[in-house]
Amino acid sequence: MIKRQALLMAAVAAGLSMTAMAETAGTWTVGVGVGHVEPDSKNGNLDKSDFGNIRIDHIDPDVRPTLTAEYFVADNVGVELLAALPFHHDIIIDVPGVGMAESKTQLLPPTLSLQYHFDNVHANVKPFVGVGANYTTFFKERSGVPGVDLQIKDSWGVAGHAGIDFKINETDAVRLDARYIDLEPDVKLNGQDAGTAEINPWVYGISYVQRF
Repeated sequence: MIKRQALLMAAVAAGLSMTAMAETAGTWTVGVGVGHVEPDSKNGNLDKSDFGNIRIDHIDPDVRPTLTAEYFVADNVGVELLAALPFHHDIIIDVPGVGMAESKTQLLPPTLSLQYHFDNVHANVKPFVGVGANYTTFFKERSGVPGVDLQIKDSWGVAGHAGIDFKINETDAVRLDARYIDLEPDVKLNGQDAGTAEINPWVYGISYVQRF
């Protein structure tokens, strides 16, 4: 009888150890990793341009280091800020009378999200979802076409976020995540409005996250 009680208590203890704990209010997490920005495959036309209907053929992806910081304002509810080193993108445009030309830009996409972390899945696996606002600033643009000055305007957009934390121990985890950013900045050629670049990227990330 005593042996059965001992086994039962051990089973209960094991079950409790597998119960996921909530991320409590006042907790901070910091994550360091890399992000892969994959723009949409259809990037629009600059049909308002004086140079004719310039088509954005595609925008190349890029990978850069990222940094996140999240503060839990309530149990399982956090506010996260995403920062990164500048992403570098080649923009292939089809210019009437010229053909394909390689333009370039750099951008920074800081994103602020409100997130909910689920705590009833598994002690070592914690999925989360979030939504927020993205502000992307562009700089060091180059059109690749002689006599044409390219300017991509800064843009605000909605950002969705989902991911999973795989816990290593009580404070550390490996995170896999994905974001979709509504990013459609206005474009100017030689100072004149030319149209909209439909970038709308997915951002895939992997990072090491520490809880404080």
